[in-house]
Amino acid sequence: MLEWLFAEAFTLWGSPTTWLEVAAFVLALAMVGCNIREIHWGWPLAIVSSLMYFALFWRHRLYGDASLQVFFAVVAFWGWFQWLRGRRGDGSALAVMRLGRAGRIGTLAACALLWPATGLFLKHFTDTDVPWWDAFPTAVSVVGQFLLGRKFIENWLLWIAVNAVGVGLFAYKGLWLTVILYALFAVLSVVGWRAWRRQL
Repeated sequence: MLEWLFAEAFTLWGSPTTWLEVAAFVLALAMVGCNIREIHWGWPLAIVSSLMYFALFWRHRLYGDASLQVFFAVVAFWGWFQWLRGRRGDGSALAVMRLGRAGRIGTLAACALLWPATGLFLKHFTDTDVPWWDAFPTAVSVVGQFLLGRKFIENWLLWIAVNAVGVGLFAYKGLWLTVILYALFAVLSVVGWRAWRRQL
């Protein structure tokens, strides 16, 4: 019944683009637009687009990125709740803010630990041909998602790095529509950073 999703919609730079990739592309762009404007409907869009990208990445043996999409879908429920009802430690409503010094150090440490751990796992337990490149966006996105859920502005800096690496990774795999998406994500991450910075 869902086979049409894996049917070719068109060819982009010599590689077939499926309807699944097209639908995920549109939903993911809408999701980031909502995130920039702090519209909570971005979270359910994240759930659906993440599940679509899971199927797409798994077919292309990008297991780290595929697993990341499952993580995104699960954490999106938490993020949705945070944006609707989340509070700071002092009981104030969740609003855009900066990480403190300890938070910045913790963020860098988490990224520095998760990247090699994920890379080693992918290298030894999957048949991916790009374990380290697949691991970077996976690891850094985990940290970025938590920062986004709590409205820390630094999430946008992590997304810039993730999206820049993603462009190269998906180009290597011939997922050209996703390359365009991640290039747009990189630009939108800068837009998001600037929009949130105006609120500080």
